[in-house]
Amino acid sequence: MSKIRLGIVGYGNVGRGVECAIAQNSDMELVAIFTRRNPAEIVPTTAGVKVFDIAEAESHSVDVMLLCGGSANDLIEQTPRFAAMFNCVDSFDTHAKIPEYFAAVDECAKKAKKVSIISTGWDPGLFSLIRVLGMACLPFGCGYTFWGKGVSQGHSNAIRSVKDVKYAVQYTVPKADALAEVRKGGNPTLIKRQKHTRECFVVAEPHADTHLIEQTIVTMPDYFRDDETLVHFISEEEFHAAHTDMPHGGFVFRTGATGGQGTLGEKGEGSGHKQRMEFSLQLDNNPGFTASVMLAYARAAHRLSLKGEVGARTVLDIPLGLLTQDSMEELRRTVL
Repeated sequence: MSKIRLGIVGYGNVGRGVECAIAQNSDMELVAIFTRRNPAEIVPTTAGVKVFDIAEAESHSVDVMLLCGGSANDLIEQTPRFAAMFNCVDSFDTHAKIPEYFAAVDECAKKAKKVSIISTGWDPGLFSLIRVLGMACLPFGCGYTFWGKGVSQGHSNAIRSVKDVKYAVQYTVPKADALAEVRKGGNPTLIKRQKHTRECFVVAEPHADTHLIEQTIVTMPDYFRDDETLVHFISEEEFHAAHTDMPHGGFVFRTGATGGQGTLGEKGEGSGHKQRMEFSLQLDNNPGFTASVMLAYARAAHRLSLKGEVGARTVLDIPLGLLTQDSMEELRRTVL
């Protein structure tokens, strides 16, 4: 069987992660990398793979294009554009904008008779699946998601888009008291500011207005405005010494009740049996794991395309069996 031919758009942390992850998937091969930078300055680790200007992508043939740019400035424009030419997978992670983003990609993909799976990765992505599973299994209950402690790529990219920011990284830190209350089944009502602290470490350009940078960050909609946000300005030397690793992770909970006598409340309180579902991830490298999830959905996009399906999809639309190289017969025998 021929391999799934993949292209990468954007050769940053996620793009490099995708390239490495392809080597772990024997049914896939990387055929080209497309960049807005000077292609001559990029040296892929995969032997024989050529790098092209992003404007040349349309003249190439791939089965699935992996779009590896940032959500704040890249994917919002790139995914609809590439969905009009290729089967695509991205990791768009601006939760509040997903409905309108999905509609834009869906329109382009349907016109091109292609498949695009948006917002893959782990949140949105795997965590989204667990949230839906919890809602289905414990309809009388509460759902909670905590991120971190770790580096958020999307939030870090958003900071780096601020004028006069040279380097930046953002750590999402769960608040220990809120996490403990959920874990013991207290079903607390928590606003965003009560769940996490967003800690930003920023290297500013010389002579930059650091007060203006800080205010731009803490008031940024969709990213920082609704959270407790701390901004630290540090030297370039300190940044490279202490803030270049990219760990992350998080927790998804569903707490509620089943059975018993009497009526269960909306939060799962009542005389039934208390139940708790918990899913967690602990990642040494956030973009590397995101890249691996994207490749699983690239396999699904290719299979859907071969079946003649078109349009946009999310992880909620994709059967899990389409993500793995194993056949459904093999999965029923070894996993089910």
